Amino acid sequence: MGSSSYGITARPVILLVQVFGVTACILVLYWCLHYRGGLAFSSSNKEHIFNLHPVMMFIGYIFLASQAILAFKMVPVKKDLQKIVHLSLLGLSTIMGALGIYPVFKVHHETNIDNMFSLHSWIGMGAVCLFGVQWMVGFITFFYPGASMRIRASVVPWHAFFGLFLYAMAIVAAETGFLDKLEIQEIETGLDKFGSEAMLVNFTAIIVLIFAMLVVLSTILPRA
Repeated sequence: MGSSSYGITARPVILLVQVFGVTACILVLYWCLHYRGGLAFSSSNKEHIFNLHPVMMFIGYIFLASQAILAFKMVPVKKDLQKIVHLSLLGLSTIMGALGIYPVFKVHHETNIDNMFSLHSWIGMGAVCLFGVQWMVGFITFFYPGASMRIRASVVPWHAFFGLFLYAMAIVAAETGFLDKLEIQEIETGLDKFGSEAMLVNFTAIIVLIFAMLVVLSTILPRA
């Protein structure tokens, strides 16, 4: 797809990706540290344990996955090395995603709350599991033992399509997660719907949405 189709290359958009991505990371951290009380692997305050979930799922999972998706556009090395960067970042993000789910199950188990009852949990769990499947298929097809060139050529477009589809699933999970958390706090603690925390979370969700849009746009623009 030529640059004339859009009149712009991926380079300036990738810069915006990093700006919005880092901003979203900071906002998620600020929310969990300032409003939700902090982070902990073990604590009598279960909220502190739960806070690991949004931090690990966005910074460790979605943000890293975004960098992996853009590796072919922003890493100035040969394509074979770009593939290794892509594979490594996606593998790490999938691991972080799996680890990010654990605090939720831990807190739910310790407080006798049911698991997997919300749309957020269904989409999120599906995204993480399918990310793992996507990674394994990519590893087997393109790295080891590696498929024939004919099979690789036929798999590439589907690999790219399902990669973006799963990325979209992860973003939907994040957006519904923000919504779920606010609604629970509003019901259980009387959180002000128009208060500073609610506005921060809504603003963060919009930043995440714009960030994801820019990531997708970067993938369809020419590198230079």
